[in-house]
Amino acid sequence: MKYDCFLQVEYSQREVRELLSMLDVGNRATRPAQKGGAGLTRTVSAFGIVGFVRFLEGYYIVLITKRRRVAILGGHTIYKIEDTSMIYIPNDSVRNAHPDESRYVKIFQNVDLSSNFYFSYSYDLTHTLQFNLTAACNFLPFGRTRKHDKQMDSADDDDDVDDDDYEEEDGEEEGTKDHVFETSEESGDEKIDESVPNIELEKGHICGVQNSPEYKYVWNSHMLEKFEDRVHPDWRMSIIHGFCAQSNVCVYGRPVFITLIARRSILFAGTRFLKRGANCEGQVANEVETEQIVHDASVLSLGSGRYTAYVQMRGSVPLYWSQDITTMMPKPPIGLDLADPYTCVAGLHFNDMMKRYGAPVIILNLVKKREKRKHESVLTEELVSAINYLNQFLPPQHAIQYIAWDMARFTKSKNVNVMERLGEIADRVVMKTGFFKSGPHLYCTKLRPEEKYSEMQGVTEESGRRQTGVLRTNCVDCLDRTNTAQFVTGKVALAFQLYSLGVLEDPKLEFDTDAIRVFEELYEDMGDTLALQYGGSQLVHSIQSYRKLTPWTSHSRDIMQTLSRYYSNAFSDAEKQSAINLFLGVFLPHEGHANLWDLPTDYYLHHTYSRGDFPRIRRSYTQWWELPVLRALPLPQDEVSRDHRDGQVVHWGSKDDERLDEFSEYYRPFQLTMFEDLFVSNMPHSIKDFMPNPSDPKSDPCPFAVRKTTGKFGFGSGRKAIGATPPTSAAPEDNSSSESDVSSEDDLTSSATPISPLSSSSTHVSFKDLFQTMKETYGVSINNMEAMERKDLSVYRRYVMIGLNASKQFTDPKGVPRARKTLTEFYPTSAFKIDSSREVIPPTVDKRSKKVYEEYLELGKTGHTKPITREDFEVYRGYVSKKYK
Repeated sequence: MKYDCFLQVEYSQREVRELLSMLDVGNRATRPAQKGGAGLTRTVSAFGIVGFVRFLEGYYIVLITKRRRVAILGGHTIYKIEDTSMIYIPNDSVRNAHPDESRYVKIFQNVDLSSNFYFSYSYDLTHTLQFNLTAACNFLPFGRTRKHDKQMDSADDDDDVDDDDYEEEDGEEEGTKDHVFETSEESGDEKIDESVPNIELEKGHICGVQNSPEYKYVWNSHMLEKFEDRVHPDWRMSIIHGFCAQSNVCVYGRPVFITLIARRSILFAGTRFLKRGANCEGQVANEVETEQIVHDASVLSLGSGRYTAYVQMRGSVPLYWSQDITTMMPKPPIGLDLADPYTCVAGLHFNDMMKRYGAPVIILNLVKKREKRKHESVLTEELVSAINYLNQFLPPQHAIQYIAWDMARFTKSKNVNVMERLGEIADRVVMKTGFFKSGPHLYCTKLRPEEKYSEMQGVTEESGRRQTGVLRTNCVDCLDRTNTAQFVTGKVALAFQLYSLGVLEDPKLEFDTDAIRVFEELYEDMGDTLALQYGGSQLVHSIQSYRKLTPWTSHSRDIMQTLSRYYSNAFSDAEKQSAINLFLGVFLPHEGHANLWDLPTDYYLHHTYSRGDFPRIRRSYTQWWELPVLRALPLPQDEVSRDHRDGQVVHWGSKDDERLDEFSEYYRPFQLTMFEDLFVSNMPHSIKDFMPNPSDPKSDPCPFAVRKTTGKFGFGSGRKAIGATPPTSAAPEDNSSSESDVSSEDDLTSSATPISPLSSSSTHVSFKDLFQTMKETYGVSINNMEAMERKDLSVYRRYVMIGLNASKQFTDPKGVPRARKTLTEFYPTSAFKIDSSREVIPPTVDKRSKKVYEEYLELGKTGHTKPITREDFEVYRGYVSKKYK
């Protein structure tokens, strides 16, 4: 698809007024009795267009009227939709009313766009960070082709490729691996590094590459489908559904942002009992891609900063199976709907996974294996059989790896540490897949090499490293057990990510630390959000319950969540499923056809083969994978074969183009902002929200220190429980992170231990029991004026005089205001001759200091890209050897 025919036209304020005036005159009614005679009226102010939708009458436009910042990545802002407006486009005078139109509108609006839908103007949320920062291959100016491009096109269509061609393409792929982050300043046959936002092409002109979105995760793709080639790309926004949040882990003043993004697939999407297993195209129910991004926020740019990411996914068991919901049972029986002896559905699913993530694909199956009466174990037996069949035809080095662990059975055992066993599995998985990191490796990792870090698989280069393969976790619902397993895997990956950024000495993190509490809050919120979207309630079993740290009072919450989930599945899921089918365009209303609410089932809507829409070419039972996918392994084919012809848009413009200016996008110099309103100052923070007593000078501010007490949010209490009454039971002896150690936001004690409520026979609580002393708070004691030191007394008198002299007047006993004789004069302690808010005379700066300052500014723009000198290297080596000897 080509978009080079579109030209961006910018209107001045005068031209905008003239255009609106012309439209106003043209829309006025010619006859007084005609409706809509007011002409053009202002209806709404919006931040973006979600799309256009039509049912049985004219088109509606869906606009974003309210938004909220939830994350910032490299200067790119990610917003959450807070409110939308749906406006009918045609004039009322030409509207032909249909009796079923209002009902379709109501069903469509049952999908609440203000509930966990996200977008960004400048960052592609549908792709992973690794894909966005990987260099675009085969870049050519528009209108040019290459012989190699034609050969690749023919090779994709013809599976019979000679061995010589296969080796040549392998060599080219190896060359791509060696130059993942290569930068080019010339157009032509060179690759372009998308991690560098601005690439110089001509004098005064730069370009930017915009990827074609991954439509699998674009929830408004149906609403933009007919308008993609009719509007400029700047007007289109790809909206994802799932979860997105960001927290700040402060490491001695160094901000490290942890961002968690969950993308829910639009293919075979639906509710819990109505969408199980997979459809005929290999798309599974409740498929969610989870990406955790950790980066040093002290450097703004994506190209100059150091960013790390780890991707994992969840999804239903890729088989033809479902549950009978006609019987009112909490756990309906599981049945296999269709026989699939050649596992075609599983083959299609795993081929798509290897195309997007590479190899190895690791399956962590948490479904029960042993049951007195077979229920979940039916899925385990069929999944094992399918994987064994598919692995027969794959090369051994790229085979699908299967790990089965009955999590529910081990959770009931008192002698098994569930988190420890999951940690062992997660450690092996992360070592096999690796993680993504942009930028060259730090010198500290070379001076203190870690054995596990150096042995980690994946693609490792001097310019960074890439994740190859993915962990696919599933249970029956892919909710409670899956979320805990993904948290443990993410915790292991987080340790490696922090180590690669030079934050940790070794890739290992303990549970009872501020950093892990921040991380756990993110996964708990994500689990609750995804469970509400798919199951109708929050998590029944949280991460804390699997750690066996929740008190007995949490059992009532679990019961309420179970009842809420059961009610939602029994009574509201059918209506919710109809809304999703209409919103995503799975069902299209037509005049004279059956309405959505008249369909007995939506099986024929999601299974195209049942309608007779079979593929023209029947896939082989043995070669279930696509040849280009296998050639690209272990790298994903989506990254190896990235091409500008795949729908990418190349923008040409000046350096001041707002689409390419990340400084204006982040700092917004044209907009009046308040410090307390900034997103960065209000996001969850490891010190202000999780550290027990930040004002105590004896407290260790390190977020990786193991603590027995917790901060304002508490351990496992979450942001949803802020302000709750703390428990009154005493702290347990062995468990340092129990719920009874949680302190409430309203606690007035200096420590984090809550005060037990007073009984009628208890002693009186004094002022000293509730507040710190003056000496502990300010470092000056004024309890006894005679015993005060002269220095402390002088400080206190000066403090009092400042307060008295604030107005420079006082009232004598007769009521006459007079000026004070003794005033405290303030003199600026500055090196400037003139020190005011309006003008400053800069001091004289020598050349050496000026050079140091210029190097400091350059370091802030580009990061640590220049190699250190030999003298600096020796000084740093001495420091490291002295500290870690």
